[in-house]
Amino acid sequence: MTLAATAVRLAATDPTTTVTAAGSHGFLSPTGVEIAFLLVGLVTFGAAVVTVTTRQLVHAALWLVVALGGLAVEYLLLTAEFIAWVQVLIYVGSVVVLILFGLMLTRAPIGRSPDADSGNRWAALTVAVAAAAALVWVVVDAFRTTWIDLDGPAAGSTAVTGASLFQNWVLPFEALSVLLLAALVGAIVLSRKAKAERAADAAAPTTTPNGADKGGVR
Repeated sequence: MTLAATAVRLAATDPTTTVTAAGSHGFLSPTGVEIAFLLVGLVTFGAAVVTVTTRQLVHAALWLVVALGGLAVEYLLLTAEFIAWVQVLIYVGSVVVLILFGLMLTRAPIGRSPDADSGNRWAALTVAVAAAAALVWVVVDAFRTTWIDLDGPAAGSTAVTGASLFQNWVLPFEALSVLLLAALVGAIVLSRKAKAERAADAAAPTTTPNGADKGGVR
């Protein structure tokens, strides 16, 4: 028996080697988490396509909920629970609800809205495809050799994210909060100024070129 045959026979009878071979998998033998990630990704992609292609605003907002919810599930599958709940609370629970309330309060048309179509579909499609290609290329180039160990310690949990945020990124976090507060105060000031101008215009008398008011002749 040759030395190579002896090594192969010992490797076959070694239980640790068998466990390692059974535990390793590739693209042809995905795990349940990878299959779920792919299926949820396909559903999210379909919801995103319907969101930007439908002509009914309410339907677009509801499909946006499905797309953002699918992203939250993807974050959970990647063990990033903090980002997943932020996705649900901020985007699904705030942004989409704000859009729906805006549609209802402004009495926007529920059905098809021809006014929302600018006719520049091919230009918009070109820009969207170029932006998507650039984003995919940047992400793939940045994380080409990076793999997430789903069986290891959680890297995106609330504790890890909070410790990193308030230890290493506390100054940018506070600067961003001040910037958002300044934007909020500026929006309030501009809205009050516009309201005061409208009230002044409504109170001012309207005159004709010959010096007579609308209500009568001076």
